[in-house]
Amino acid sequence: MRSWVSIWLAVAVLALTGGCDTQSGSGRPERATGASAHAVERWPVTAWGERYEIFAETDPLAAGATSGSGVHVTVIEGFAPLTEGAVSTILRGPGGDTVFTSREISRPGIFRLTLEPPTEGEFALLYRVAGPAGEEEIPAGRVRVGSAAAPGGPVLDEAQAGGVTTSFLKEQQWRTAFATAWATRAAVHGSVRGPARVLPARGGEVVLTAPVAAIVRAARWPYPGMEVKAGQAVLSLQSTVPLGRSVAELEAAVAALEGEHGAATRRATRLDELFRAEATSVREVDEARAWSTSMAARLDAAHRDLAVARASLGGGGGEAIELRAPFAGQVASVAVTSGEAVGAGEPLVRLVRTQPVWLEVSLAPTDAARLAGNPVGVVLRSGASRAPFEIGRGQVRLVARAPEVDSGTGSVRVLLEVDRDVETLPLGSVADADVLLPDERSGVVVPATAVVDDAGVTVVFVQREGESFERRTVQIEAREGSRALVAGLRPGDRVVTVGGQAIRRAELLSSGNVEGHVH
Repeated sequence: MRSWVSIWLAVAVLALTGGCDTQSGSGRPERATGASAHAVERWPVTAWGERYEIFAETDPLAAGATSGSGVHVTVIEGFAPLTEGAVSTILRGPGGDTVFTSREISRPGIFRLTLEPPTEGEFALLYRVAGPAGEEEIPAGRVRVGSAAAPGGPVLDEAQAGGVTTSFLKEQQWRTAFATAWATRAAVHGSVRGPARVLPARGGEVVLTAPVAAIVRAARWPYPGMEVKAGQAVLSLQSTVPLGRSVAELEAAVAALEGEHGAATRRATRLDELFRAEATSVREVDEARAWSTSMAARLDAAHRDLAVARASLGGGGGEAIELRAPFAGQVASVAVTSGEAVGAGEPLVRLVRTQPVWLEVSLAPTDAARLAGNPVGVVLRSGASRAPFEIGRGQVRLVARAPEVDSGTGSVRVLLEVDRDVETLPLGSVADADVLLPDERSGVVVPATAVVDDAGVTVVFVQREGESFERRTVQIEAREGSRALVAGLRPGDRVVTVGGQAIRRAELLSSGNVEGHVH
């Protein structure tokens, strides 16, 4: 059964590799490998500009003879086929430029050109593209124009020879998410990585509680996300009457206290007069004054309770209590509803400062020890489908490093203060954090998305020609945000940054190994 699967897969691959179906007028196939460039078959050339990628397949060149050329043009931004515009092939020599231009599109992205070079010799080869992305002239090496007996083709550098390649046609590239970029020589910062959680900064969170038993009023209503200023009233309460006491009881209590307060006041006044006549002691005068003051306070409290009770019976509010924000920020959560009865000390509203925030990062103990000072940046990743979020130099400060290893996770918690607000980094959100260190390493750098996990082996696919890709095993030496420092590539290699997994699947299909790569 497995052999039949392999046969059918081979047939499918053959069907795919014929996908270009670009035939010249003589019936020759337009596809050819680099090694066939010196023969009479069509020869390919691949070149990249800032706006466009060129992949052309051309008949051998002979002076005075007509050669057909199929030019695949890809708009690099979005990696889509060019569907309108003009493409020119230019032979540039000592006598000037010989230009062949066409607007004929046989299929989206594929332009038909006819070349008739007038003289033999060696020329610089260029392509000029005019399309919606703009006009661009792209160098593509050198070519030799020969004679009818010895037609010419590209002048190849021996260093251009490559290893085994996988075919992935332009039609396949255009139908899937795909992109390429140059491998460059650059420097990246060293980093340490760990899971991170966003927290309020120190003093950046407060819970407003009820100072007394009260009813929550609807006069002022907060909501999550509402911005508040320092000192602004956030919530309004109406104090309530102690349980078990009616209005009549409170009125009786007020009357009794008024009587006692009157008696205490008269006694204090009388003792003052006797003291001036030296008919009483200082102690008796002080005691009378203290009793009068105490009764005044009790009477005042009784009046307030009675006012609240009467207002409650009439449907109005009692004594209003305003809860105010101690700092500028936002309402994070509201724990009560309008009209709800709350007890003294019950949490009502939580406020947070919006900027800065703290990152709590869990690091391996050896990595935590490398954080000797302020990091030069932090890169956060919150999902495979989302681009890394980078926070640069001067916007990250080391706050603290825990003195012990967490027994549950085996990690050390590190606190970083980040100059970002809660709109950018919502409190409570989690992400993987790369904390960038001051030290730098130089080497070949590629976009991190170029690195593909091939059954546990780290690989990058290098574009040898427009539709040919070479699998390279690499070693990641450092990461900095969206970039990776790798060993196993050269500066100037054109690497696949999006679509590497699709090429890997094509590689597995072409080898008949549908269960995984053979090592």
